[in-house]
Amino acid sequence: MSRRRLPPLNALRAFEAAARHLSFEKAGDEIAVTASAVGQQVKALEAWLGRPLFLRQPSRGVVLTPLGERYAVSVTEALNRLDEATARALRPEASNVITVSAMPSLASNWLIPRLGAFRERHPELDVRVSVSGNLTDFDREDVDIAIRFGRGHYPGLRTDLLMEEFFFAVCSAALVNNPERPLREPADLMRHTLIYEAVDGVPDYTTWDRWLAEVGVSGIDTSRSPRFTHTYLCLQAAASGQGVALATNVLIGDYLKAGRLVRPFPHQVKGAYQYYIVCPEATADRPALAAFRAWLLDEARAQAAEAVQE
Repeated sequence: MSRRRLPPLNALRAFEAAARHLSFEKAGDEIAVTASAVGQQVKALEAWLGRPLFLRQPSRGVVLTPLGERYAVSVTEALNRLDEATARALRPEASNVITVSAMPSLASNWLIPRLGAFRERHPELDVRVSVSGNLTDFDREDVDIAIRFGRGHYPGLRTDLLMEEFFFAVCSAALVNNPERPLREPADLMRHTLIYEAVDGVPDYTTWDRWLAEVGVSGIDTSRSPRFTHTYLCLQAAASGQGVALATNVLIGDYLKAGRLVRPFPHQVKGAYQYYIVCPEATADRPALAAFRAWLLDEARAQAAEAVQE
């Protein structure tokens, strides 16, 4: 392996701060040295490289040369990665704190109601839930494990299938038992209001149109359906008798057990995406994370078994 050609770290820090601020004085404030010291560090780096990184202009202060602009981008990225690696290295390996990231709907309807059972099994571990709709960047975020909604292609991460998702119709019991508009099979939906979840940016997501086509029902216009932006809003609207919503086995929560919603017929459609547990390979076998992953999988299997028995 060839010997690395690395300039002094202090000079890189001073240059990177000065490049971001385009000011030696502001860079000095950031790294707690004088503007003169920043200037000396930058000069030392320029001497080491043998090329100028800044142009000194009395009226405009300093501006980056073309080389300085390119070099600043690379140095900033390298220092950020060093900062992230250091933060990870400072984390205790035997930490009893697990930070899990999940989408808001999954966290509120599936994960959080079950965490009490995990605490009973592992009272020595503390789970913290970070709610986000964005993909987790394990290199940059203080997250140990995530539950993702997708197709399972996550290179470089330990990936376990948590749950498959199935969509089915739900409504209030009063709506099912309405003698004037019986709701016994999917074709009966033509006489009912369909509650629509507006999901943007997710191709192949199971909407009412896709679901109806899958179960062989045509001729229903969903363009005038009331639309809501979150699953729990759709479920709440259905529970209050406003129409029929599409629910999933993952996000239905306790609506069915509590009797707030019922399934008027058994037809269901498998979604294009499933739920996966993901975490970095480097930390996947840490005892705390392994225990949490095992518990998540146990909970998912128990839920699937209950669904078969119903």
